[in-house]
Amino acid sequence: MHTPATLVRGGTSKCWLFQQVHVPADRDALEQLLVAAYGSADPVEPAGVGGATPTTSKAAVVAASPEPGVDVDYLFAQVGIGTGNVEWTSNCGNCATGVALYAVAKGLVPITGDRTRVVMRNTNTGAVLEGWVDTTGSVVHEFGDQTVPGTRAGGVAVGLAFRDPAGRTTGALLPTGLPAQDVRPGGAGPVRVSMVDAGAPVALVDAASAGHTGAEPLDAMTGLVPWLRSVRHACATELGLSTPGAEPGDAVPKVGLVGPPVAYTSTLGDPVPADAYDVSVRMLSMNAPHPAVGLTSAVAIAAAALVEGSVVERHARPDRSGRLRIGTPAGVVEVRCEDVRDGLPGRVTVQRAARLIADALIYVPTPPPAPALALPSPPRGH
Repeated sequence: MHTPATLVRGGTSKCWLFQQVHVPADRDALEQLLVAAYGSADPVEPAGVGGATPTTSKAAVVAASPEPGVDVDYLFAQVGIGTGNVEWTSNCGNCATGVALYAVAKGLVPITGDRTRVVMRNTNTGAVLEGWVDTTGSVVHEFGDQTVPGTRAGGVAVGLAFRDPAGRTTGALLPTGLPAQDVRPGGAGPVRVSMVDAGAPVALVDAASAGHTGAEPLDAMTGLVPWLRSVRHACATELGLSTPGAEPGDAVPKVGLVGPPVAYTSTLGDPVPADAYDVSVRMLSMNAPHPAVGLTSAVAIAAAALVEGSVVERHARPDRSGRLRIGTPAGVVEVRCEDVRDGLPGRVTVQRAARLIADALIYVPTPPPAPALALPSPPRGH
């Protein structure tokens, strides 16, 4: 059996996009199809379309949205590597960047001059995003020269905005009511953590409280993965995302280290002086160091910078314009908070790049169930 799909590059991620009419409506059946198509049960995914890294083992199911004011809905899937399962609990801003370009290229949204707006709803979380796709000359572009930290490859420029991102999963920007608190991961000594829900739930560790800098190179971060997972699992319980004794997941909360700016060299070999950015961040992507920073994490980090007493606010250089320059392994990612009211951002924006790579028929080793008629509804309250 085979399933039509389109491979897109969004930012520093690659994502296979499926139209809803070509995949099952039932979540379990859809998971079975993705696991088989990606070869997810194998840690190197040689017999499937998975890329064997968290940033290249992603998928989304896209459909025209029935919601007034929304152009497309998309269901995001983080396909496990060597696990044979799929995480459905989060969102991916890089994939949303690709969805925006895809929606224009496939005619789901009509072109409107030199820039075309695409309003997207992530049905995992209910988050609403806007993509502004470069359609200069009123045409869809196959290639572009917009770059992002982490790769020198250019793409079509896509501006991405997260609307009212605070509390989409837990109901509050600060789900525990505290800007920062001590957590004892795995029964070890306490570390200072800010738990923030904006874009996605995140647990941001004050690196100094754990004897780190927040500017560690990727090889050093690899050695910290088991400990950071224990931080994630402890914070998941605090956030109500898991119950004590339950098998913890590894999608949310996103977890990482935060520290002050220091000079370092990016993974592309570029020197990054301390005065070129505002705060150091090193995040995990599932169970591996993120090569840059996930956009949903970047949104949460930017929102945390607005909160007095958070670990981000403690270390970040102040910028009254709402701009936050995040130092990541790949380089500096700039995020902006706009329309801030009562400490909550009305929009968080970032400039990205996307590219359509291929339209394909994916040969799936197990027969896929019947095609879907509709995407699952967003969670209640969103």
